[in-house]
Amino acid sequence: MTPEEFQRVYPLIAEWVARTLRVHAPHARPVATAGFSRLPRCFGATMLASAKFIPVADCPVPPLASWGLGQFADFQNMVPGGITYLDSYFVRTELTRMEDLHFHELIHVIQWRLLGPERFLASYADGLEKFGYEDSPLEAMAYGAQNRFVGGEDFDAEAYVRLELGKAYPGV
Repeated sequence: MTPEEFQRVYPLIAEWVARTLRVHAPHARPVATAGFSRLPRCFGATMLASAKFIPVADCPVPPLASWGLGQFADFQNMVPGGITYLDSYFVRTELTRMEDLHFHELIHVIQWRLLGPERFLASYADGLEKFGYEDSPLEAMAYGAQNRFVGGEDFDAEAYVRLELGKAYPGV
């Protein structure tokens, strides 16, 4: 996707995200209320109090094809266990007790915050287009951190994301 194409669709995506979060706001819960034992060892109390999760039957994915972004059809047709927008993420209801899924989505919350919405979405789209879903840089970072967490490692997740993003985006 060219920068011009991204600039054309960014307002549509931003509005879709805002509307989707507004519609689901009554069901959003702070991550701190989920009662996970290990997340507080990797994320600060402020992060866990401000980030929200929303249990849903199906995670909402933007209608990218209808905006002329057919190259993202595979992503649009995925059935994700979780998906993050800004400081909130959706989790399929049957997966709400999976602490490592929450960990993964919290990595994306940090990415959104550090990069900002426009840069995050541009980077995410670029990674999807060049490498596919699992090998896209922002997903690879989240999966790498999640694997460390699943392996029993407790670490400062925000410092990890800041360091990794700083390699690709100086000044982050």
